[in-house]
Amino acid sequence: MIKSMTALLLGWLALAGAAAIAPDVSRAQSGAAQSPDSEPVLLELFTSQGCSSCPPADRLAARLAQEPGLVVISRPVTYWDRLGWKDTLAREENTDLQRTYAKRNLEGRNGVYTPQIVTDGMFGAVGSRERQVRDQIARARPQRSAIIRIQHGENGDIGIGIGGSTSRRAELVLMAVSSHEKVQIGRGENRGRSIGYTNVLLSETVIGGWEGGKGSHLLRANMLQYPGADRFAVILRVPGGGDVLAARWIT
Repeated sequence: MIKSMTALLLGWLALAGAAAIAPDVSRAQSGAAQSPDSEPVLLELFTSQGCSSCPPADRLAARLAQEPGLVVISRPVTYWDRLGWKDTLAREENTDLQRTYAKRNLEGRNGVYTPQIVTDGMFGAVGSRERQVRDQIARARPQRSAIIRIQHGENGDIGIGIGGSTSRRAELVLMAVSSHEKVQIGRGENRGRSIGYTNVLLSETVIGGWEGGKGSHLLRANMLQYPGADRFAVILRVPGGGDVLAARWIT
């Protein structure tokens, strides 16, 4: 089973051809060429149950998550907890990643604040400003240099095929999310409100590496089991909170 799935993935990538699936990054950045718009873009929403400005961004994330060309992940942060309400979905890792982004001085609205949407690890925007977010999505698409393809196998195993080019080593990361959470907030700026959250990150695990060219990874079915998770995605990210090279939903 492992050999047949690997052969299938590598065969697909061979048929596609590295040149066909990986745009020339330098030309794309100069505007001379564009990458395929079918490749999903990653949007990470940094939000908090203690932030009164966040619900409009949470609603925008829910709408954007319905679009097939986007992988939308909510990353609740912890730094609002000190104001009287501990965010029930927050992870310290989310806070750390946002701080890392801020140190990199992202294009757009940089910094540590909520709500913020970060597009492909490259652009930052106020998370409720849809026009700005969509502008940044359009800017991110031509800079793609990699693809991810998913092959569902027997017994729930998943084959992941990767192709393209990169000048930087990347990590293949498995993300487990809860597609919808509804929280009744008891204190703080949103006291008394019931707020919905979309694709809330529960766990992320590095499952492989990539340095360009064609590659494949077998994801065992038991890796798609995490308490509370009903959806999984994989992303290629430059280590240390760097740019996102590719993203795709598995389930």
